[in-house]
Amino acid sequence: MKILITGASSYVGASIYSKLKEIHSVIGTFHSNRLFPELEFLDITDRESVNNFILTKKPNLIIHVAANASGGWCEKNPKLAIAINQEGTKNIVDSANLLGSRVIFISSFAVINTDSVYGRTKIESEQYVKTVRGGYIILRPSLIMGLSPNTKNDRPFNRLLKNISDGLPVNYDTSWKFQPTWLNHIVEVIEKIIELNINNEIIPIGVPELKTRYDVAKDVLSNFNIEVLPEDKKDTTPTFLEKLDKLDWLKLPTHTYDEMINGMVKEIKDYLKK
Repeated sequence: MKILITGASSYVGASIYSKLKEIHSVIGTFHSNRLFPELEFLDITDRESVNNFILTKKPNLIIHVAANASGGWCEKNPKLAIAINQEGTKNIVDSANLLGSRVIFISSFAVINTDSVYGRTKIESEQYVKTVRGGYIILRPSLIMGLSPNTKNDRPFNRLLKNISDGLPVNYDTSWKFQPTWLNHIVEVIEKIIELNINNEIIPIGVPELKTRYDVAKDVLSNFNIEVLPEDKKDTTPTFLEKLDKLDWLKLPTHTYDEMINGMVKEIKDYLKK
């Protein structure tokens, strides 16, 4: 099987790419940062370039990760957010349909919040992904955390790495509750989906417990002697409890919050040894 991964230099994409290339024939694309030397440039907003690239590479499966996942950036740049997150996804889907390729799309729990630009671009993209003729999977992670080959992007887990490096007390928010998603869990689910040839499903991925940024930071950083202080930032992002029974129903991997924390602590300790 030949797999194309868009956004293979991104925080999420780099992890998927580095794991899958060990067992599959994988092509990865980048736009602004070539994290791995073998990655190939692709601008997903350029319809003609996307068509030419995909028709030339002929992937059996496209894992579409490329996007701008910053809610704040999307609010400030709505036209660019639509061009990248929404129109870019349409370009990928249209090209996939010319080949009959399957598509795994990395969406977000944010589709529940249609008041946000990011949430709207993701829900519109999901609707278009459902038109993939070769079969589709829509994965909905929440706030993603875990070690990635990309430790430079400003993502919550990478901030934890910086906190450890700085060695100073830190403040984390107690106001917003969410179901964290372990990055390694996403990779495990994708591997199993490929193995079981699952198609045409929307699958939320996360832990069953509601936690805050403070909870996660404290439970991780306490293992590295970093003091974490609570701070109420009055975050008004909607809180909801997503059902995760689809994972069990499809016989896909599941993780508890404690398993995620233990896994991330181990990832960090192994990373610091290098």
